[in-house]
Amino acid sequence: MKKLLLLSSVLCLVATPAHAKEGMFTPDQLPEIAKDLRKTGLKLNPKSLTDLTAFPMGAVISLGGCTASFVSPQGLVVTNHHCVRGSVQFNSTKENNYLENGFLAKTMADELPAAPGSRIYVTLKVDDVTDTVTAGLDADMSGRERYDAIDAAKKSLIKACEADAGHRCQVPAFHGGLQYKLIKRLEIKDVRLTYAPADAIGKYGGDIDNWIWPRHTGDFAFYRAYVAPDGSSADFAKENIPFTPAHTLKVSAAGLDDGDFVMAAGYPGSTSRYARLGEVENTFEWLYPSFVTLMEDWIATIEATAPEGSDARIKYESRLAGLNNFLKNLYGQIDGARRVDLVGRRKMREAELDTWISEDKTRAGFADAITNLDVLSEESALKRRQGFYFNNATRPQLLGAAQRLYRLAQEKTKPDSKRESGYQERDMTFFKQGMSRINRRFDADVDKAEWLMFLKTYMARPAAERVPAFDKALGLGADFDEAVISAKLDTYYSQTKLADKETRLALMDADMATLESSTDPFMKLAHALFETRMKLEEQSKDRNGRSTVLRPQYMQAIIDWQKSKGYTAYPDANSTLRITYGNVLGGSPKDGLIYEPFTRLEGILAKDTGEDPFNAPKKQLELIKAGDYGKYKLRSIGSVPVNFLTDLDSTGGNSGSATMNAKGELVGLLFDGTFESVNSDWDFDPRTTRTIHVDTRYMLWVMEKLDGADNLLNEMTIVR
Repeated sequence: MKKLLLLSSVLCLVATPAHAKEGMFTPDQLPEIAKDLRKTGLKLNPKSLTDLTAFPMGAVISLGGCTASFVSPQGLVVTNHHCVRGSVQFNSTKENNYLENGFLAKTMADELPAAPGSRIYVTLKVDDVTDTVTAGLDADMSGRERYDAIDAAKKSLIKACEADAGHRCQVPAFHGGLQYKLIKRLEIKDVRLTYAPADAIGKYGGDIDNWIWPRHTGDFAFYRAYVAPDGSSADFAKENIPFTPAHTLKVSAAGLDDGDFVMAAGYPGSTSRYARLGEVENTFEWLYPSFVTLMEDWIATIEATAPEGSDARIKYESRLAGLNNFLKNLYGQIDGARRVDLVGRRKMREAELDTWISEDKTRAGFADAITNLDVLSEESALKRRQGFYFNNATRPQLLGAAQRLYRLAQEKTKPDSKRESGYQERDMTFFKQGMSRINRRFDADVDKAEWLMFLKTYMARPAAERVPAFDKALGLGADFDEAVISAKLDTYYSQTKLADKETRLALMDADMATLESSTDPFMKLAHALFETRMKLEEQSKDRNGRSTVLRPQYMQAIIDWQKSKGYTAYPDANSTLRITYGNVLGGSPKDGLIYEPFTRLEGILAKDTGEDPFNAPKKQLELIKAGDYGKYKLRSIGSVPVNFLTDLDSTGGNSGSATMNAKGELVGLLFDGTFESVNSDWDFDPRTTRTIHVDTRYMLWVMEKLDGADNLLNEMTIVR
């Protein structure tokens, strides 16, 4: 069979006696790797995994940022706790804090609506539409003309696909625009919170343990999907009924042991393994360090303005969790790039590619395209630097709402097919939900403190990186005077009416003249910034269009080069369905450090301090001390396994991915990677790449012994 390795890792793989399985494969690629799938341990027919409407792929679904899977014929959905936590937070109050106490609906009537905008997407069909998308392109087109032509073709395909009511379609690009696929998905709009353990289980270890092994986190929770009585997709309504999926996963109480085969099906967000050297250098020498400083200041600002236990802290819990997660990821990315000499390795790769191209005159076109792509990448990096601080200085939630409302009024003057994506009629439900959602995650004092912090950073930049229209509209001088600017911002929050949900919703129907005559300070600022925003967007679209000429040629060179060496390429992750496979496997990421493949209940006892984030429920500690393992003990470790490690290839968006055994039974949920694995987004290191999963035996143990979720246990098919 062909060797299944990514070019960026060839040198490392040759030199390192590691066994990690690299590859986030699209379902249609699986026949190419069928032999290795069987050799690794898969019992199912590999060809069956290419059918998205068959078992087990028909049970795997997307939440639009996380992955999940159906585990009962009544539409019960299992995913990660951190994927559901926003809905838990949305339904929590200071008096009824589900984050702290957990939530369990003992009957379907007790289930709560998920946060506005929550969706469940069931992938039904994938078609290659490359010829359709690129048919209207011409070599003489400008970058903007190419962008518009591709955008129009994609919108036309989506419109035809969504003529089938209740479906949401998309046309993502693969290999940098070398290929386009039309993906048809059933859109389930009525999503309800069914069960989420308390943070002391689902978020045990918090930010301290995030990305760290050993882990003892019960990162699991349940939604339920609902549809109209006739089975069609519908918004929340009391008369709606549970959705009946075509396929569900059985939940294994027998679980896994060291070395066993595992695979995960999910929707990984993005990777950059084919990024050019200039993109790598800009990211790791400037962008990531800049983000680290920003994240540290941002987190400190929220924590200082929204003290623990306050209603404001509850509103900002999800944001804090996201910021802390991103910050720790950044630390890992920067450390990993240094550890593996990412820049040096990328230079070597590009030198080898250049040599291969130079060996055959027919490949000269590749060289020209790559040279021009590098120039374009440098231009894009410069523009990104210039916009970085301005974009952060315009982050306030009410300003964001005002800018979206003003843009909506402008877009509504066009035919629907000509509107910007996000402002078409198909987007209005999401738009409305976004406007509604603000109040549960907004506090004026916190928002103002964030804005003040962003402005301080913005005003410290050189004049060339500031935006005159913004400075003029907000009345900013050359120097930052906190007292003066703070007083100025006070007038924005005291005089605005955009903090009221009904006002925002009503303005969705306003025309441009109405909004331009508004005296609301946030709307006036949005109006003042509109031309600047449109100019920046125009430049971005032009660069994007030019990229659609160059990057596909670069990727074709990569694919052809790999093929000449016996390797098969897979596309960078782009939030579409992928399959990754391997084994339960510990490791040694650096000298003297050994990772066992499983953690035990007793590890919770060892970590517990009684204080957040190591504050396990008292009942749980008592059960562990008593050795009450129930039916979930793994003999080889002498306890109930909590989390386990595999060598699966994953990234953000894979959260909640169904981890399946050789027979397609659910044995865990993918929820994290190790700190040493984070840099695999850019460069896969088989020695250090490990993925962390919550074991189904721990999930079932918590549900049975701790939270009394018998109704859900009885609903699922549990195999022992």
